[in-house]
Amino acid sequence: MSTMTTYERFKRIFEHKEADRVPIYDRPWDGTLLRWRREGLPENVDYTDYFNIDKIAYINVDISPRYEMKVLQETDEYIIKTTEWGVTLKYLKAMDSTPEFIDFTITDADKWLQAKKRMLPTKDRIPWAYLEANYKNWRKEGRWIINMPWFGFDMTHSWAVGTERILIALIEEPEWCIDMFNYCLDMNLALLDMVWNAGYEFDCVYWLDDLGYKNNQFFSVKTYRELLKPTHKRAVDWAHKKGIKASMHSCGDIHPFIPELIDIGLDALNPLEVKAGINPVEMKHKYGNDLVLHGGINAVLWDDIDAIKDEMRRIIPVMKENGGYIFSSDHSIPNSVSFENFSRIIKLAKELGSY
Repeated sequence: MSTMTTYERFKRIFEHKEADRVPIYDRPWDGTLLRWRREGLPENVDYTDYFNIDKIAYINVDISPRYEMKVLQETDEYIIKTTEWGVTLKYLKAMDSTPEFIDFTITDADKWLQAKKRMLPTKDRIPWAYLEANYKNWRKEGRWIINMPWFGFDMTHSWAVGTERILIALIEEPEWCIDMFNYCLDMNLALLDMVWNAGYEFDCVYWLDDLGYKNNQFFSVKTYRELLKPTHKRAVDWAHKKGIKASMHSCGDIHPFIPELIDIGLDALNPLEVKAGINPVEMKHKYGNDLVLHGGINAVLWDDIDAIKDEMRRIIPVMKENGGYIFSSDHSIPNSVSFENFSRIIKLAKELGSY
């Protein structure tokens, strides 16, 4: 089969058909890219070009309350700063890491209403100059174009309200949670409709909504059905009405939610987190006809070249059957992965993933 563009390859895979090879779509940490530059990745060369892997374009819009962003403290070891969501974060400088969440502005339903008044779908929240400068080239290069709406449980607890606060609110103040889930989606869809109507069409809606952790979920299926599933369904329906695909990223063990996601018509699921309790081969056998499966290659093994090669040989031949699989780690590429090892991993992924 002749070599396809990324767009052609993804289109076939989302149709559950074989392509020239499985798509390769992963995200290295910033520290990983810095390491690769030191070890041989040329400056000013994108890693996707260097390794000849799939090229993705992103369209993002700003739905935030636009609180002031400022640095509160900086040392040689860390930086403390506020975000556009009014969250105070502490980032360590020595390594890639999840930030420490220190404080929040949106701490109750009344504070949410104050934030909500600052969230209006105005045209200045869309990166028009960026789209005008890049969109034609994206299409010319045959990229797969994704928009990444920012809504749901994960963005609410992690980046706006706080985990403990939102988990309590799911039980004690469900109306507040439902309003946050829906209004954030409403903001995204209003802005993305403007983008679409201006001629900047995209191929897939892809949102991040971590619903689980190791061997468990943050809440019950009942809570999901009553509070969040209707919002997810609206996102999927919106995408399908435009003739495009809908994909979701959810870390953790989300086994009980998968039939619910299939029920609303979700097209693809990522990252199939092995270390949390997901078995990608079992997922393929059980859900491979219903979902495009993206990921499932244990990130813990990526710095052990023999172990990761064995894992890839075990998993990829099964996952690629009849299309419907996108190769990646089960989270992202950590800075423990050397440039040489990543080169060998990509070489093997292309070999095993070819049709």
